[in-house]
Amino acid sequence: MMRGLDHLVVAVRDLDAAFQAYTALGFTMTPVNRHAWGTANRLIQLDGFFIEVLSVADPGLIREAEGEAFSFGAFNRDFLLEREGASMLVLESRDPGRDRDDFVNAGLQVFEPFSFERTANLADGSTTQVGFDLTFLRDPLAPGIGYFTCRNRFPENFWKPAFQNHGNGAQSVKAVYLLAEDPSDHHEFLGGMTGQREMRATSLGLELITPRGKISVLTPRAYRDLWGEEVAGAVQGGLPQIAALEVSCAGLEESKIIPASKLFGLSLILSPPE
Repeated sequence: MMRGLDHLVVAVRDLDAAFQAYTALGFTMTPVNRHAWGTANRLIQLDGFFIEVLSVADPGLIREAEGEAFSFGAFNRDFLLEREGASMLVLESRDPGRDRDDFVNAGLQVFEPFSFERTANLADGSTTQVGFDLTFLRDPLAPGIGYFTCRNRFPENFWKPAFQNHGNGAQSVKAVYLLAEDPSDHHEFLGGMTGQREMRATSLGLELITPRGKISVLTPRAYRDLWGEEVAGAVQGGLPQIAALEVSCAGLEESKIIPASKLFGLSLILSPPE
């Protein structure tokens, strides 16, 4: 079973400042929502994909990871001790049990199942209930990146047209770009997680086409050649890491690039539709 891109977690230290920056770029963001484990977020909803801009709101609520239990709050808290930016890459899920079996059969490290529900704040001031089933994984060769699949229990409550109307024409995810010294080191993990065993390997890196968007793993040199010195020079932190997100925007005639140095550690590429 192949899995498409579901969302990207972008960890920031100041959620209000991130809200100002993303809305200035023409994005519509949801109201603030809080998790029981100490984090808070605002979302940017696209067509079946979203950006989760996340901060630590209450460190005292964060539980440490124990045994085979993954701690979402602790992972992002520790990520923010090093830098801001995209901390986690998330794929869609239709069946968490099937995901888990597939990952185990592929030899991937899987954590305990995790499910939760929360109240979501809507644009008109009302609330609704949302819920998710998560399957966390770990790539031993990329410990600084969090990975999981996400099944949305109540998509009719989650996806709202008011949140998907963006002034910059943003519509859908085109690609997520990862950086690694040797992209081929990650082909088994990414192939097993996506269920996509057909991938293109070149001297520049690794490319996987998913049912929703592309995952591209590039060397630092290839990343510089593709997006330029300003974007490549803004990369902070060690490798591997999630470096950039490319979004398709209606009405755009040429790509607009916002380097990580100007957007909380994640470079954003706004591109014309194909």
